[in-house]
Amino acid sequence: MASVLVIGSFNVDHVWTSDRLPRPGETLSGRYSTGPGGKGFNQAVAARRTGAVTRFVCALGGDGGGDLARALAAEDGLELRALRSDAPTGTAGIYLDEAGGNSIVIGAGANGDLSAEFVAAQAHAFADAAVVVAQLESPTAAVLEGLRRARAAGAAALLNPAPANAAVAAELLAATDVLTPNETEFAGLLARHAGIRLDGEDIVATPDDRLHGWCRALLPHGTVIVTLGGSGCFVSHADGLHRGDEAACYRLPAAQVRAVDTTGAGDAFNGALAAGMALAPAAPFAQHVRLATHYAALSTERPGAAEAMPSAAQLRERFGDLFSAA
Repeated sequence: MASVLVIGSFNVDHVWTSDRLPRPGETLSGRYSTGPGGKGFNQAVAARRTGAVTRFVCALGGDGGGDLARALAAEDGLELRALRSDAPTGTAGIYLDEAGGNSIVIGAGANGDLSAEFVAAQAHAFADAAVVVAQLESPTAAVLEGLRRARAAGAAALLNPAPANAAVAAELLAATDVLTPNETEFAGLLARHAGIRLDGEDIVATPDDRLHGWCRALLPHGTVIVTLGGSGCFVSHADGLHRGDEAACYRLPAAQVRAVDTTGAGDAFNGALAAGMALAPAAPFAQHVRLATHYAALSTERPGAAEAMPSAAQLRERFGDLFSAA
C-alpha cells in the first residue's frame, strides 16, 4: 500500500489555558497541561489516524520526551525513524484563551539536529511513499533533501510553510508540488518571493481570480492551498495540472464544529490531506481537500495537538459517507 512519509519535528507541549491571552508584562492565572506535539508529529499522527500507512522521520533526545515520542508512535502504529541527538527533545510553550486562540513559543532542541544526511539514509521510506510531507520546524537542508528525494521517487512533495516566521528559501518552493500556507504564511511568501505586499487578514475577501493569480506567481508549477481558518480554504492549480479537478481554482467551506482549541488544526489538515492523496490517488483533488477541511475542523473540538487528532471512525460517525471513497 502507498504510504505517507512525514519529515519534521516532535515537541513536548506545555499548555497554559486562561480566559484570554496575556498582554506583554502581564501575569494571569490559568490551567496547565502537557502532551505530545510538534508540527511533524502532529501531521504524522493525523495521516495515520486517517488511515494511511505512515512513517515519521525526526530527531529526538535521549530523555523523557524522546521516550514519550517512541511510545506514542508505537501506540499509533507509526513507523518511527529517529536520529538520536545529544540535545534535549524539542519543547513548545502554548498559551490558549477560552475561545481557542493561541500563542506559541518553540524550543527546537533535538529538532535542530535533523540532517540532510539522515534524511537521505531513509531510502526505503521513500520507495513506496505516495506523498512526502515537510514543515519548517526542521533545518532547511533536511527539508529540501526530503522534498527532492520525494520527487525522485515519484511521490508528491507537500510543503507546509509553517510556522509563519520561518524563512522559505526559493529552493524549497522549486522542489514543492503542493504548498499549504495559511493566510498569514501566504502573505509572507508573496512579500518574499513575488514582491506582493498585503495583509493576511485581507485574503479571505480577495476575489478568486486575483488570489489565483497570486498563487500562480508564487508556485507556477504546482498546487497552492491557502487555509483560511473558519472560512475554509482556497485551492489553486497550475495550468494543465488540475489533479483531477475540473476548475483551476475554487473555495471549499469549513465544517461547522464547536471549536475549543485550534492549536493543531493546520497540522490536522495537512496530515489528512496527505492521507487522502495516498489512499485514493485517482480521486479528484477536491475530495482530498474536503476530507482535510472536515478532519481539521473536528480536531478543534478536543484540547491538545497530536492527542486531538480524530480517528477515521470518528470522522465517519460525525460526517457520514462523505469519506467513504477516501
